[in-house]
Amino acid sequence: MISSADVASLVEKRGAVVLDASWYLPADGRDPEAEFLAARIPGAQFFDIETIADTDHECPHMLPSEALFTAVVRSLGIESDTRVVVYDGKGLFSAARAWWMFRVFGHTKVQILEGGLPGWIAAGYRTESGHAASLPAGEDFVATREREWFADVKVVKAALLDDTSVVLDARSATRFLGQEPEPRPGVRPGHIPGSRNLHYAQMLTDDPSRLKSAAQLEALFESVGAAEGKTVVTTCGSGISACLLALALHELGRSPVAVYDGSWAEWGCRADCPVAGG
Repeated sequence: MISSADVASLVEKRGAVVLDASWYLPADGRDPEAEFLAARIPGAQFFDIETIADTDHECPHMLPSEALFTAVVRSLGIESDTRVVVYDGKGLFSAARAWWMFRVFGHTKVQILEGGLPGWIAAGYRTESGHAASLPAGEDFVATREREWFADVKVVKAALLDDTSVVLDARSATRFLGQEPEPRPGVRPGHIPGSRNLHYAQMLTDDPSRLKSAAQLEALFESVGAAEGKTVVTTCGSGISACLLALALHELGRSPVAVYDGSWAEWGCRADCPVAGG
C-alpha cells in the first residue's frame, strides 16, 4: 500500500505510472470509464479489467495471455522497472485485482493507493478530467506468468485434499450458503465443498474502504481456520474480490497467494465440480 502523500510526490516527479483500475458490480450502477473521464489522479491511465482479459473465455475477465498483457502494459507506458500505482473509485476493491494481475505476470513494483480516489480527494489533492494524454510506450516489459499466484480447478481440488491448505471464499454468506440466486445464468447456487467463507467486506474499514489493521486481519483469518502456517487459495464470484483476500494475506507477509481465476463463475457451472449448500 502507498499513501496519497507519497503518490502526490511521485506524480509531481513523474516517478510512477498511475492506473485507475475501477470496476463495479452491475448492482452498483456505476460506469468506471465515465468516472475516469470526469475525475482522476493527474496523469493516470485507465486499466480496463474487462478488456485486459481472455475475452474468448466463457467466464468474465479471465487472465489474458502473456502476449496480450505485455502489449497492453507497454501501451500504458510501463517498462520492466517502472513503479506502478493502482487505485479505484471505491477506495479499495477492484484495484486489488489489477495489483494481483501485475504480480501474476511477474511485475513486483506495484502498489495500491490507500483509500483510492475517494481518499485522494478527501486529502485535498487535485484531479483532472477529460481524455487522458497517452504516455510514451514501454519497450522492455515482458509478462511471465508466476504459477504460485494462480489457481485453476485442478489446484483448488488438490488444495481441498491437503490438510495444510484452506480454500477461502470471499463472497457474502448468503451466496456462499446458496440462499440467493446467482447473478449469472447457468451457475448453480452454493459453494465449493470443504471451502470456508470470509466475506471480503470484513477485511475493510469504511469511507473510504481501506484494509483493517494487521491484528484485525490475522484474527479474521484465524477465525476461519486460515491461521499463519496454512496455505490459502482464494475464490469468489468471478475473481475480483478474491484478490482482496490475497492482498490482505500479502500485507501480513503470507504471499504468494493463489487466486482461483475462474472462481464460482466457472466452478458453479461445471458438471465435474461438486456443489455444497445449494
